[in-house]
Amino acid sequence: MSKENPIKKHQYKSGESGNPTGRPKGSLNRKTVAREYLAFLQEEVNPLTGIKELLSNEDMITLALIHKAKKGDVNDYKALMDSAYGDVKQSVEITEGETPIFKQLDIDVID
Repeated sequence: MSKENPIKKHQYKSGESGNPTGRPKGSLNRKTVAREYLAFLQEEVNPLTGIKELLSNEDMITLALIHKAKKGDVNDYKALMDSAYGDVKQSVEITEGETPIFKQLDIDVID
């Protein structure tokens, strides 16, 4: 703040935090905690092979999705395909015969 524009009653002073009791230093964010729990290993029966294996929670969730997708669950199939190959992108082709609506309205448009 300049001298001409003094700090008002409810504004923060220079160097003062807007959230002094915020998240403590060294605490883990949600992404880190989620990755730790997903990487946790345990001995489980693989639902696809029937063999007892050392699997992470992430593996178990993925195997459960595969199992449900094989039974016909379309949402689980889509989730697997999006994870494996990425989300489907749509594109639109404009031919020379089509003109943008802005040109029809006689509005200046940057080309």
